[in-house]
Amino acid sequence: QVQLVDAGGGLVQAGGSLRLSCAASGRTFSSYAMAWFRQAPGKEREFVAAISWSGTNTHYADFVKGRFTISRDNAKNTVYLQMDSLKPEDTAVYSCAAAEVFTGWGADDYDYWGQGTQVTVSS
Repeated sequence: QVQLVDAGGGLVQAGGSLRLSCAASGRTFSSYAMAWFRQAPGKEREFVAAISWSGTNTHYADFVKGRFTISRDNAKNTVYLQMDSLKPEDTAVYSCAAAEVFTGWGADDYDYWGQGTQVTVSS
């Protein structure tokens, strides 16, 4: 098993940047596919970005392409989400997730979840 702890959220003005981190426990972190999801009030959870176990492959939702970057440091058991050019519609609780075996980009494809970190973008 793996435990995930999200951090780095906060309040930022539109156009600003934030860097989220997700620290994982467990010796097998490097074998997990990782992803970030978000959920805004009154809306369903949605996929944001994913990265393969090696970091070689990444995938992004269309609405964050060119603005967000997912990365990982397996030596530190940490995955990151660099968010630039933030918009008010990016306001949500962001959660990282881990999959023992990559099967897709839906929430059901991930086995473990962080507690979430609030990102608020003011206009």
